[in-house]
Amino acid sequence: MTERLDEAGRKTLKAAGWQAEPDRDAVTKTFRFSSFVEAFGFMTRCALWAEKLNHHPEWSNSYRTVTVTLTTHDADGLTELDAKLASKMDKLAET
Repeated sequence: MTERLDEAGRKTLKAAGWQAEPDRDAVTKTFRFSSFVEAFGFMTRCALWAEKLNHHPEWSNSYRTVTVTLTTHDADGLTELDAKLASKMDKLAET
């Protein structure tokens, strides 16, 4: 089983704009783009990385907005996989 994310990792997520979920050990972030096509492109790029990491987000898309929630279901909470995918998503949102 994967170890839960330590406090330093959680602070890094928070500093990057990821917010703790109130009812479970997960983080959420909303990304906004200039168009639906840009939002969908972001999701497509993220999907490729999620497959590489074998770690898949909970997410939704409404026009130009993508809302992402990360948690590791096998660990019942945040792990290093969530931190890696969050960091990658943040970088992909900048491109």
